[in-house]
Amino acid sequence: MISRLIASLALVLSALATPALAKDKEEPKPTLPTFVDPDPAHSPENVLYLDLSHGGRVTIRMMPEWAPGHVERIKTLVRQGFYDGIIFHRVIEGFMAQTGDPTGTGAGGSELPDLKAEFNSMPHLRGTVSMARTNEPDSANSQFFIVFYPRFSLDRKYTVFGRVIGGMDAVDRIARGEPPANPTKIVHASLAVDAGSLPPAPPPAADEEEKEITLDDLINSMSQ
Repeated sequence: MISRLIASLALVLSALATPALAKDKEEPKPTLPTFVDPDPAHSPENVLYLDLSHGGRVTIRMMPEWAPGHVERIKTLVRQGFYDGIIFHRVIEGFMAQTGDPTGTGAGGSELPDLKAEFNSMPHLRGTVSMARTNEPDSANSQFFIVFYPRFSLDRKYTVFGRVIGGMDAVDRIARGEPPANPTKIVHASLAVDAGSLPPAPPPAADEEEKEITLDDLINSMSQ
Protein backbone atom coordinates (compact mmCIF):
# COMPACT_ATOMS: atom_id res chain seq x y z
CA MET A 1 0.00 0.00 0.00
CA ILE A 2 2.74 2.41 0.96
CA SER A 3 4.66 1.57 -2.20
CA ARG A 4 1.58 2.38 -4.31
CA LEU A 5 1.19 5.76 -2.58
CA ILE A 6 4.86 6.57 -3.21
CA ALA A 7 4.52 5.62 -6.87
CA SER A 8 1.39 7.77 -7.26
CA LEU A 9 3.09 10.74 -5.57
CA ALA A 10 6.06 10.39 -7.92
CA LEU A 11 3.75 10.50 -10.95
CA VAL A 12 2.03 13.65 -9.65
CA LEU A 13 5.35 15.40 -8.99
CA SER A 14 6.59 14.42 -12.45
CA ALA A 15 3.49 15.86 -14.09
CA LEU A 16 3.86 19.12 -12.15
CA ALA A 17 7.49 19.45 -13.15
CA THR A 18 6.91 18.85 -16.86
CA PRO A 19 5.59 22.37 -17.75
CA ALA A 20 8.56 23.98 -16.04
CA LEU A 21 10.99 21.78 -17.94
CA ALA A 22 9.22 22.54 -21.19
CA LYS A 23 9.44 26.27 -20.49
CA ASP A 24 13.17 25.98 -19.80
CA LYS A 25 13.63 24.35 -23.21
CA GLU A 26 11.96 27.15 -25.21
CA GLU A 27 13.87 28.11 -28.34
CA PRO A 28 16.01 31.23 -27.78
CA LYS A 29 15.27 34.27 -29.94
CA PRO A 30 17.64 34.63 -32.90
CA THR A 31 20.56 37.01 -32.39
CA LEU A 32 20.70 39.94 -34.79
CA PRO A 33 23.89 40.28 -36.84
CA THR A 34 26.13 43.08 -35.58
CA PHE A 35 28.62 43.20 -38.46
CA VAL A 36 27.98 46.10 -40.84
CA ASP A 37 29.76 45.52 -44.16
CA PRO A 38 31.69 48.71 -45.04
CA ASP A 39 32.08 47.83 -48.74
CA PRO A 40 29.27 49.43 -50.80
CA ALA A 41 29.99 47.01 -53.64
CA HIS A 42 28.60 44.18 -51.51
CA SER A 43 24.78 43.86 -51.52
CA PRO A 44 24.36 47.21 -53.31
CA GLU A 45 20.59 46.89 -53.06
CA ASN A 46 20.97 47.76 -49.36
CA VAL A 47 23.36 50.70 -49.81
CA LEU A 48 21.86 54.19 -49.72
CA TYR A 49 23.63 57.27 -51.11
CA LEU A 50 22.71 60.77 -49.94
CA ASP A 51 24.28 63.48 -52.11
CA LEU A 52 24.10 66.70 -50.10
CA SER A 53 23.92 70.36 -51.11
CA HIS A 54 27.29 71.15 -49.48
CA GLY A 55 28.94 68.78 -51.97
CA GLY A 56 29.45 65.71 -49.78
CA ARG A 57 28.11 62.21 -50.14
CA VAL A 58 26.90 60.02 -47.26
CA THR A 59 26.92 56.24 -47.79
CA ILE A 60 24.60 54.22 -45.57
CA ARG A 61 24.44 50.45 -45.18
CA MET A 62 20.81 49.53 -44.57
CA MET A 63 20.23 46.35 -42.58
CA PRO A 64 17.01 44.48 -43.42
CA GLU A 65 18.07 41.90 -40.82
CA TRP A 66 17.39 44.57 -38.19
CA ALA A 67 14.26 46.24 -39.56
CA PRO A 68 12.95 44.75 -42.83
CA GLY A 69 9.81 46.87 -43.02
CA HIS A 70 11.66 50.14 -42.49
CA VAL A 71 14.40 49.32 -44.99
CA GLU A 72 11.77 48.46 -47.59
CA ARG A 73 10.01 51.79 -46.91
CA ILE A 74 13.24 53.77 -47.43
CA LYS A 75 13.91 51.93 -50.71
CA THR A 76 10.39 52.64 -51.94
CA LEU A 77 10.62 56.36 -51.16
CA VAL A 78 14.12 56.68 -52.62
CA ARG A 79 12.97 55.16 -55.91
CA GLN A 80 10.03 57.56 -55.96
CA GLY A 81 12.47 60.49 -55.67
CA PHE A 82 10.76 61.44 -52.41
CA TYR A 83 13.92 62.57 -50.60
CA ASP A 84 15.34 64.70 -53.42
CA GLY A 85 15.36 68.37 -52.34
CA ILE A 86 14.34 67.70 -48.73
CA ILE A 87 16.26 69.58 -46.03
CA PHE A 88 17.75 68.48 -42.72
CA HIS A 89 15.21 70.37 -40.63
CA ARG A 90 16.38 69.44 -37.12
CA VAL A 91 20.11 69.30 -36.49
CA ILE A 92 21.32 69.37 -32.90
CA GLU A 93 25.02 69.75 -32.12
CA GLY A 94 26.36 66.71 -30.27
CA PHE A 95 23.19 64.73 -30.98
CA MET A 96 21.82 64.08 -34.47
CA ALA A 97 20.70 65.37 -37.89
CA GLN A 98 17.08 64.67 -38.90
CA THR A 99 15.52 64.77 -42.36
CA GLY A 100 12.75 63.19 -44.43
CA ASP A 101 9.95 65.75 -44.02
CA PRO A 102 8.85 67.38 -47.30
CA THR A 103 7.32 70.29 -45.36
CA GLY A 104 10.58 71.04 -43.54
CA THR A 105 8.70 71.48 -40.28
CA GLY A 106 9.12 68.08 -38.66
CA ALA A 107 5.38 67.40 -38.83
CA GLY A 108 5.17 65.95 -42.34
CA GLY A 109 5.75 62.63 -44.02
CA SER A 110 4.91 60.58 -47.08
CA GLU A 111 1.46 59.54 -48.30
CA LEU A 112 2.23 55.94 -47.34
CA PRO A 113 0.80 54.54 -44.09
CA ASP A 114 2.83 54.70 -40.89
CA LEU A 115 5.01 51.71 -40.05
CA LYS A 116 4.73 49.21 -37.23
CA ALA A 117 7.70 49.63 -34.89
CA GLU A 118 10.65 47.27 -35.34
CA PHE A 119 12.58 48.22 -32.21
CA ASN A 120 15.71 46.14 -31.90
CA SER A 121 18.85 45.75 -29.80
CA MET A 122 21.16 47.77 -32.06
CA PRO A 123 22.73 50.68 -30.13
CA HIS A 124 22.60 54.33 -31.20
CA LEU A 125 26.32 54.79 -31.91
CA ARG A 126 27.99 57.53 -33.95
CA GLY A 127 26.79 57.02 -37.50
CA THR A 128 23.67 55.05 -36.57
CA VAL A 129 20.66 55.73 -38.82
CA SER A 130 17.31 55.45 -37.08
CA MET A 131 13.68 56.28 -37.84
CA ALA A 132 12.04 59.31 -36.27
CA ARG A 133 8.53 59.03 -34.84
CA THR A 134 6.00 60.75 -32.58
CA ASN A 135 5.23 59.60 -29.05
CA GLU A 136 3.31 56.70 -30.58
CA PRO A 137 5.54 53.64 -31.22
CA ASP A 138 3.95 52.78 -34.59
CA SER A 139 4.21 56.25 -36.14
CA ALA A 140 7.46 56.16 -38.16
CA ASN A 141 6.84 57.07 -41.80
CA SER A 142 9.58 58.79 -43.82
CA GLN A 143 11.69 60.82 -41.40
CA PHE A 144 15.01 59.49 -40.15
CA PHE A 145 18.05 60.78 -38.30
CA ILE A 146 21.80 60.19 -38.24
CA VAL A 147 23.52 60.20 -34.84
CA PHE A 148 26.60 62.40 -34.32
CA TYR A 149 27.57 60.92 -30.94
CA PRO A 150 26.36 57.85 -29.00
CA ARG A 151 22.92 58.30 -27.41
CA PHE A 152 22.06 55.01 -25.71
CA SER A 153 18.90 56.43 -24.12
CA LEU A 154 17.26 55.97 -27.54
CA ASP A 155 17.99 52.24 -27.68
CA ARG A 156 14.92 49.98 -28.12
CA LYS A 157 12.72 53.10 -28.39
CA TYR A 158 13.47 53.98 -32.02
CA THR A 159 13.93 51.64 -34.97
CA VAL A 160 17.58 51.42 -36.02
CA PHE A 161 17.78 50.39 -39.68
CA GLY A 162 21.30 51.22 -40.81
CA ARG A 163 24.69 52.79 -40.25
CA VAL A 164 26.90 55.26 -42.09
CA ILE A 165 29.78 53.43 -43.81
CA GLY A 166 31.20 56.40 -45.69
CA GLY A 167 31.07 60.20 -45.61
CA MET A 168 30.60 60.75 -41.90
CA ASP A 169 32.61 63.94 -42.41
CA ALA A 170 29.79 65.08 -44.72
CA VAL A 171 27.29 64.36 -41.93
CA ASP A 172 29.39 66.47 -39.55
CA ARG A 173 29.13 69.40 -41.98
CA ILE A 174 25.32 69.45 -42.06
CA ALA A 175 24.11 72.91 -40.98
CA ARG A 176 22.86 73.08 -37.38
CA GLY A 177 19.52 74.48 -36.27
CA GLU A 178 15.82 73.71 -35.68
CA PRO A 179 15.48 74.54 -38.53
CA PRO A 180 18.88 75.84 -39.67
CA ALA A 181 19.04 79.34 -41.16
CA ASN A 182 20.63 77.87 -44.30
CA PRO A 183 19.66 74.19 -44.19
CA THR A 184 21.60 71.44 -45.89
CA LYS A 185 19.54 69.60 -48.52
CA ILE A 186 19.50 66.09 -49.88
CA VAL A 187 20.11 66.93 -53.53
CA HIS A 188 19.66 63.32 -54.58
CA ALA A 189 19.05 60.03 -52.76
CA SER A 190 19.78 56.79 -54.60
CA LEU A 191 20.51 53.11 -54.11
CA ALA A 192 23.93 51.77 -55.11
CA VAL A 193 22.27 49.01 -57.15
CA ASP A 194 20.65 51.72 -59.28
CA ALA A 195 24.08 53.22 -60.06
CA GLY A 196 23.45 56.51 -58.26
CA SER A 197 26.18 59.10 -58.77
CA LEU A 198 27.24 62.46 -57.43
CA PRO A 199 25.48 65.39 -59.07
CA PRO A 200 27.64 67.76 -61.14
CA ALA A 201 29.38 70.50 -59.19
CA PRO A 202 27.59 73.86 -59.42
CA PRO A 203 29.31 76.54 -61.53
CA PRO A 204 31.42 79.08 -59.57
CA ALA A 205 29.76 82.32 -58.53
CA ALA A 206 30.44 85.39 -60.65
CA ASP A 207 32.82 86.82 -58.05
CA GLU A 208 34.61 83.50 -57.68
CA GLU A 209 35.68 82.97 -61.31
CA GLU A 210 38.67 80.68 -61.54
CA LYS A 211 41.76 82.76 -62.31
CA GLU A 212 44.67 81.65 -64.42
CA ILE A 213 47.45 79.96 -62.45
CA THR A 214 50.83 81.66 -62.93
CA LEU A 215 54.38 80.50 -62.25
CA ASP A 216 54.48 82.76 -59.19
CA ASP A 217 51.43 80.94 -57.78
CA LEU A 218 53.15 77.58 -58.22
CA ILE A 219 56.39 78.55 -56.47
CA ASN A 220 54.86 80.70 -53.72
CA SER A 221 54.93 79.06 -50.30
CA MET A 222 53.95 80.11 -46.79
CA SER A 223 56.38 77.62 -45.24
CA GLN A 224 59.72 78.74 -43.84
